[in-house]
Amino acid sequence: MPGTTLPTYTALHQLVELIEQGQPVFVRWSRGPEADLEGSAVSRDGLTGMKMPGLSANPMVFEEWAKDLPTTVWVARRLCDYLHLRDDDQGSADVRPWVLKGEETGRGPDNEPLVRDVEPVAWIAESVIAEAEDVVGRQRGAWGPLHRPARFGRGGSGESG
Repeated sequence: MPGTTLPTYTALHQLVELIEQGQPVFVRWSRGPEADLEGSAVSRDGLTGMKMPGLSANPMVFEEWAKDLPTTVWVARRLCDYLHLRDDDQGSADVRPWVLKGEETGRGPDNEPLVRDVEPVAWIAESVIAEAEDVVGRQRGAWGPLHRPARFGRGGSGESG
């Protein structure tokens, strides 16, 4: 992985075209493939610290039940599902989205796919995220990221701060 330069998708239509090809791909928000694939290439459960059998990622496969939805809306929504990983207190400026292929090996605690045999495909530029946010913002329904009860806070003690 060191020394590998990934292409960067700079427009939403590039990701839409990839999804429309039908091959399963995933988006992961992290410090990137080099950091993720160094060593064991696994994610950890944030609550328990347990290693999981792959990297947690967001599936981009277009579901059959959504066949009447424009692909652009589907892709934009899926991209925005995990924006909080960038914006979260624990996130950092070097957490970015990237596209990957791989074999789904199980499910994580948020029911997200765990992917092994990862093949990085491309970085996703901030311009793509801005387009996705615009598409999601134009939809009529209420929508938002998964929220957990505030009483659980950021640690295991149930206390905040």
